[in-house]
Amino acid sequence: MRGWFRLTMGLAGVVLGALWTVLGLGYVEGSALTDARIGAVVGPALVLTGLGALWWGMRARR
Repeated sequence: MRGWFRLTMGLAGVVLGALWTVLGLGYVEGSALTDARIGAVVGPALVLTGLGALWWGMRARR
């Protein structure tokens, strides 16, 4: 059971960050974050943080 929380949070961070990036760049419409610069900046940072959490979670599972 070690590392599951980190893996879950990492995956959620990657998915949410990718969504925010796509919204911030204006590829998806119908949201308050569409064409918002904050989404295009925070999204990739969240993806990188999520990837770090995934790596950390995988190391904890070994």
